[in-house]
Amino acid sequence: MEIVIWILIFLSTFSVMEFMAWFTHKYVMHGFLWSLHKDHHYKDHGSWWERNDFFFIFYTTISICCFVGRSYYGFWAGLPIGLGIFAYGVAYFMVHDIFIHQRFKMFKNAHNWYAKGIRRAHKTHHKHLGKEKGECFGMLVPPLKYFKK
Repeated sequence: MEIVIWILIFLSTFSVMEFMAWFTHKYVMHGFLWSLHKDHHYKDHGSWWERNDFFFIFYTTISICCFVGRSYYGFWAGLPIGLGIFAYGVAYFMVHDIFIHQRFKMFKNAHNWYAKGIRRAHKTHHKHLGKEKGECFGMLVPPLKYFKK
């Protein structure tokens, strides 16, 4: 029974992270921390590193704190929560940074309905270069309107 609870916590955490991605993107990245996210919309730098990558470090730190809580403080749910955050981060990195933005040249020839929908949704967001009016959504499950044939 414990393993079932552990799996449910992991899956719930992974799912909640999609909401957190949307919330953070809309109210933090396009809000009071626009100064860190702006270089993701304006490619005016020659580096592979963006100030926007600090958001990745923030969520990585939370995941690590969950592992530490499990290991040193007996917070038994720390492991499935930390793994759920980590798994979402890996999925987000694969979809957003590798697949969509091609930070590493992989998955260029993916042309299925999901790939097209994800790219279409992200292009809509990036067509607005400023802080305002950029439609914000989660990364792995954007609105259905982007999945037209």
